[in-house]
Amino acid sequence: MVRSKYIGAVLGGVMALAVGSALAAGDKATAPEAEALVKKVIAEIKAKGKDGVYSEISKGKTGPWVDRDLYPVVYDLTGKCLAHGANSKMVGKDFSEATDVDGVPYVKQRMELAKSKGTFWQDYKFTNPTTKKIEPKSMYCERLDDTAVCAGIYKS
Repeated sequence: MVRSKYIGAVLGGVMALAVGSALAAGDKATAPEAEALVKKVIAEIKAKGKDGVYSEISKGKTGPWVDRDLYPVVYDLTGKCLAHGANSKMVGKDFSEATDVDGVPYVKQRMELAKSKGTFWQDYKFTNPTTKKIEPKSMYCERLDDTAVCAGIYKS
């Protein structure tokens, strides 16, 4: 009897962990969602103009563009942030020399990829605004005129 109670408790704990992990995974954005968000931002910019859309993006969680840990970022091709869905204080700053915790100049690389490829995924490490931890991130970007419109997913 004691043994079956112990096995039941262990199985219950395993099930709770599995359900909790599944729920946590559902709280994270996916690669297709990041791609769809970038395409939606580009369509809105083409339809409404960049200034209004940039302003809406930079409202962060109070605006229409943030979904869980997914948010758009727009840079000019020099690395200056034009809109940021997670932190409006980033807008107007030059990030061309920014590096991640491994010393990777991720914004400089991003601008080079935008110029050479136009559409791409890029891996680096960044602080997740929902967990406040530095995590592996993959950013999807598309070039639009003289900008790169991006949205990323956290991979941990």
